[in-house]
Amino acid sequence: MARELTLRDAIKEGMTEEMRRDDTVFLMGEEVAEYNGAYKVSKGMLDEFGPKRVIDTPIAELGFAGIGVGAAMNGLRPIVEFMTWNFAVLAFDQIVNNAAKTLSQSAGDFNCPIVFRGPSGSAGQLAQQHSQSFEAWLANCPGLKVISCTDPADAKGLIKSAIRDDDPICVMESELLYGATGMVPDGEYLVPIGVAAVRQEGTDVTIVSFNKMMNVCMDAAKELEKENISAEIIDLRTIRPLDYDTIINSVKKTNRLIIVDESWPYAGISSEVAFGVQSKAFDYLDAPIIRLNAADVSLPYAPTLVEGYLPSPAKIVNAAKEIMYIKS
Repeated sequence: MARELTLRDAIKEGMTEEMRRDDTVFLMGEEVAEYNGAYKVSKGMLDEFGPKRVIDTPIAELGFAGIGVGAAMNGLRPIVEFMTWNFAVLAFDQIVNNAAKTLSQSAGDFNCPIVFRGPSGSAGQLAQQHSQSFEAWLANCPGLKVISCTDPADAKGLIKSAIRDDDPICVMESELLYGATGMVPDGEYLVPIGVAAVRQEGTDVTIVSFNKMMNVCMDAAKELEKENISAEIIDLRTIRPLDYDTIINSVKKTNRLIIVDESWPYAGISSEVAFGVQSKAFDYLDAPIIRLNAADVSLPYAPTLVEGYLPSPAKIVNAAKEIMYIKS
């Protein structure tokens, strides 16, 4: 059996179940308690668990991230919510220099089982300092695992897996997806970290993406179907470790690859996926790989410029035709 839940409620349900199961798990962050979370992801959790396990913090990302890292090193399992990953740049010293390196610096004596989570990427007219994507920044750092998904069922299963994992994990969400709905299985279940999902099977072109760009890809696939182009859609779900096997098995079938990534093109996730495929499956490619990224500029404010900045279904359709050598 399954129920329809919003993505925010699926994340909350996953955190709540883990806090009931393990009393070392706690949630901390700006407005997570009294206000029920900036995006209401933690609604009702203070009432159930009390202020010692659902903790409002000052507006001091570096400070409370450091408290979380120290707690994780001493046997607890913190969930640290950032109101947005844009603000978490202040906490990168703790995430990158402490959480990610604790295990190696201690020669295996200390691990750091901590989850950092919050929204990343663009969310409409929020302009340059509130619209950046940080998956590539974080995935570049050894010692961190990075999750970014769009489906409520996956969100619940992955947050539970992340909380149980002994490594530091960054969960990249989206403000625009918190209200998105989907069917979530009843009962206890986990989604494995490091395994991509094939959202739609196809034969002509593989399209790889993650987070809210998955919805853009699915819309593009519907348009391509009208033109008798069959697209296979792969949701990475985990950015690091990356599931190359699922991508390459698809490329061996379709012989073409488009990667859709809302972050900037330089040194991004799309670059990493493209390199991995050309190095492991070059002989299966019938056309050059195409990357569709955000424009290589800071995100503008005007709605028309936001639209031009991001990948769109129309851009994906045009890329599919280009990679299949179909003249428009």
